Amino acid sequence: MAIRWGNYATGPFYDELIKGRNKPREAAVDLCSYLRGLSDKDIEEYRVAASTAIHVMGITFTVYTEEEGSIDRAWPFDIIPRIIDKKEWQQIELGLKQRVKALNMFIDDLYNEQRILGAGIVPEDILINSKNFLPECLGVKPKHGVWAHICGSDLVRDQHGTVYVLEDNLRVPSGVSYMLENRHVMKRVFPDMFEKYNILPVDDYPSELYDMLCQLSPREVAQPEIVVLTPGIYNSAYFEHAYLAQQMGAELVVGSDLEVDDDDIVYMRTVEGLSRVDVIYRRIDDAFLDPEVFHEDSMLGVPGLMRAWKAGNVGLANAPGAGVADDKVVYAFVPDIIRFYLNEEPLLQNVPTYKCINKDERDYVIEHIDEMVVKPANESGGYGMLIGPHATKAEREKFVRLIRRDPRNYVAQPMLLLSTAPTLIGNKAEARHLDLRPFILSGEDISVTTGGLTRVAMRKGSTVVNSSQGGGSKDTWIVDMEGE
Repeated sequence: MAIRWGNYATGPFYDELIKGRNKPREAAVDLCSYLRGLSDKDIEEYRVAASTAIHVMGITFTVYTEEEGSIDRAWPFDIIPRIIDKKEWQQIELGLKQRVKALNMFIDDLYNEQRILGAGIVPEDILINSKNFLPECLGVKPKHGVWAHICGSDLVRDQHGTVYVLEDNLRVPSGVSYMLENRHVMKRVFPDMFEKYNILPVDDYPSELYDMLCQLSPREVAQPEIVVLTPGIYNSAYFEHAYLAQQMGAELVVGSDLEVDDDDIVYMRTVEGLSRVDVIYRRIDDAFLDPEVFHEDSMLGVPGLMRAWKAGNVGLANAPGAGVADDKVVYAFVPDIIRFYLNEEPLLQNVPTYKCINKDERDYVIEHIDEMVVKPANESGGYGMLIGPHATKAEREKFVRLIRRDPRNYVAQPMLLLSTAPTLIGNKAEARHLDLRPFILSGEDISVTTGGLTRVAMRKGSTVVNSSQGGGSKDTWIVDMEGE
């Protein structure tokens, strides 16, 4: 037999499927029993079936290398799913809704009344020195008071099983198409497991996204014209841009397909002439969005787009300037932000975070740098960070110099013992670290995907889950144990 849980080593970590004494967690009993009954031949057949489905469905991601430039690679996928009990998920969902609601209120306040700065909850100099704060957005009031319509918050679990928010992605979060495609692959590979388990669906995300985008339309029309604005085929998330546009029945456009006339209205060029655009789901960073306002040499954006948005003639998701709450220094203040705007205690905790802008905290970080994960304020994808326990002395000394030179740009967190899950390495299940990115949609209401994109560090001992750095992914099953 290929997978014997008695031989599976969880180590000091919380494992998502297996608990102490190598017994499956309650929600994973049927799955673990099923996997235990598979032969090496069965497992290889399932792995080939998943790989074939990924190839046939064209699920790829793009990586960049100095040697080869941009390369399309098949999506790395593990066929053992991650399972979370619906009862636990409902609490996580409440915490995510609370968090995103407060963050949108925070962004709206920063660009308008700035009450939180007056109250001294968040220091003003943090805002002034944030590269994602856009003065061009001051005084703008987006529909429903929402700036970050699509948010991907990364969740991790420590060795005690406690769920933490590791970071919030409020600019152009990616990965939701892979969450959806992971589910399609699993239904092809394990159709019988979907009959056995009451697994909550994720397939309705594109329709929920479409409905939310329709709510942003400045015109009262039955079917607003919605477009997905992509940087183009060489972007690492282009597969997702094309996938979501196709799923929503929206046009996929690049900047040169759109124009803004003197009437401050956005039009799309079509074979029949110009057609008005009501809502743009943009997958382009702020800096390249409008060459009239930001990078004047940008070939990706649309000249005049900010004029049209500020005039209320087009909806933009996510709104420009939303990234001010993406800042990892601002992240450290989110519990206080929740208390300030909602008068509630946070339902989901932050990972303990040291702000290097604070001298005492900075001194502590430098003194304990061999124990810390140090992150720059605005990088993403796992780049530009130091994992102290795994770094060389020279790397740690370099980061001490960087912190001293620009303390505003760094935060540090203790190294968490991230949870693990069984992952197929060859024909054997081995523990690998993982995280989870649920996606939260905010319009008139707030909705959370049932689960999210589970990303796995495929290298033994690694905690870097990003696909661009060798990570893989799993399907995430939210299982209703009481409804079975």
